[in-house]
Amino acid sequence: MTDRETKRSVLIVATFAAFLTPFMGSSVNLALPSIGAEFATSAINLNWIVSSYILSSAMFLLPFGRLADIAGRKKVFSAGILLFTISSFLVVFSRTFITLLILRVLQGISSAMIFGTSMAIITSVFPPGERGKALGINVTAVYLGLSGGPFLGGLLTRLLGWRAVFLVLVPLGMVSLILLATRMKGEWAESRGDRFDWKGSLMYGVALLLLMYGFSELPGLKGLTMIVAGVVVFVLFLFVERRTANPVLNISIITGNRVFGWSSLAALIHYSATSSIGFFMSLYLQYIKGIDPARAGLIMITWPVTMALLSMAAGRLSDRINAGIVASAGMSVTAASIFLMCFITETTPVYRIIVLLILTGGGFAFFSSPNSNAIMSSVEKRNLGLASAIVGTMRMTGQMMAMGISMLLFALFLGDSPIIPGNYSSFLASMKTALVISAVLCVLGVFASLARTPSGKNNKNS
Repeated sequence: MTDRETKRSVLIVATFAAFLTPFMGSSVNLALPSIGAEFATSAINLNWIVSSYILSSAMFLLPFGRLADIAGRKKVFSAGILLFTISSFLVVFSRTFITLLILRVLQGISSAMIFGTSMAIITSVFPPGERGKALGINVTAVYLGLSGGPFLGGLLTRLLGWRAVFLVLVPLGMVSLILLATRMKGEWAESRGDRFDWKGSLMYGVALLLLMYGFSELPGLKGLTMIVAGVVVFVLFLFVERRTANPVLNISIITGNRVFGWSSLAALIHYSATSSIGFFMSLYLQYIKGIDPARAGLIMITWPVTMALLSMAAGRLSDRINAGIVASAGMSVTAASIFLMCFITETTPVYRIIVLLILTGGGFAFFSSPNSNAIMSSVEKRNLGLASAIVGTMRMTGQMMAMGISMLLFALFLGDSPIIPGNYSSFLASMKTALVISAVLCVLGVFASLARTPSGKNNKNS
């Protein structure tokens, strides 16, 4: 297979797989009210449908990214697609809320295996001058998944019930497996021979679990205790990693690489600020505005469609000029749009919400692809899996922090009550508070993004 054919095959397979998990995530948001009605569960428990997936993915991204560098990125990627397909099929048969949560955890683990390797595989075969465009195409697929999810998720939920949202993923997963077997040749494992850091991986997972679950239990004493315990375990993890020959997290990649360190921090802040918007808007449109799931999905689709349309252009632009400047401009637009969302009320016209979602999508597109390009172009090839996993970890940790904030606000404003007409005002108060926090975070993120490098070029070590 020629170099050109290899590039094309890798991009096709990685891009198709990149569509799957965001499609699931965005479509599930539209199914939440139906899931809540079937299992008669509270708003906080509904949040865990989303959060259990994000938490498990965040816990396993780093270990699987490092394992992929050692054992082979294609192997881990393929195993992730297989687990994703099986777990999606089993969700259809879940009859209890606990069973559904367990299967969502498995979906999160499979997502970690996919996203901890896909970006690294693309970076392995595309040189710096072509990388931004390739990553832009990959990110476009992610946003197409986000685009199709709300509409199809709402339509499937209304016509066939919420289980159909998961069932439709099964044939898509099978197509991905066929593409892997027939189109993606070769293997990438530049760290083959290194020992896998099981101790560090376990400590890292426990620390994240304690921190994220503890955050969801605030403001109670249990939550505070778990957060303190999580911080202690994470500090011990960093101490152990500095003394490990082949650590799961090479801390020098972050501390000794200005571009990588600040770009990763910018990603964490950006996803922390934006990841709860889809969750709140889905509930707002269906509960407050009384819009059915299918129509709500059509409204929500405007955000990811804008991202899909602009991401490739943003990726190409980051090949030509400083990716940090492009990403910083994108985050500034996101900050402005979220600030305007803070003024949404029960009587806000739907067209105004659509305009704000489009504006947010544009800012998101011009941040995500250039920021990923800056990160992946700043590390050596042997660490590409780790770098890809850290990018994914920043995204998932940011999403978990965002959902943790939303859970905390639900606990403060709604308690353990479901969302009903009698407490719509409390729901709106929790949503507006979350949006104010998000806007402030985005402003801080702009400064982190600008701090990554004083030079006018991307760092291209790989």
